[in-house]
Amino acid sequence: MVKINSFRDLEIWNLSHQLVLNIYKISESFPKKEEYRLTSQLLRATSSVPTNIAEGMGRYTKKEFINFLVIARGSIEESKYLLLLSKDLNYLAPDVYEDFNDRYDLLGKKINALINSLRNK
Repeated sequence: MVKINSFRDLEIWNLSHQLVLNIYKISESFPKKEEYRLTSQLLRATSSVPTNIAEGMGRYTKKEFINFLVIARGSIEESKYLLLLSKDLNYLAPDVYEDFNDRYDLLGKKINALINSLRNK
């Protein structure tokens, strides 16, 4: 069993952090007119996932940690919608959108598994 000392030790944090880095890169190609609209909202939503995981790890109780994981799940769904919107506006290629959607689906399943594990302990 791996000892978890920090949010950095969590697979879900690492996966979500990598997604944020990738979305920052692809959002650079979005139109300048979207900088304070879609781009800003997408970056806030995606960065909210690892942020909530990290904040939850810093809380004192399991219940609080679970609450922050649930919030992270909500941010995943928000991110998925904003990526869909980006695709539908032709800012993202369909294959790029599908890759991000699949990665967020997997991350969501892993967060759900952690939530269920914590609730059953």
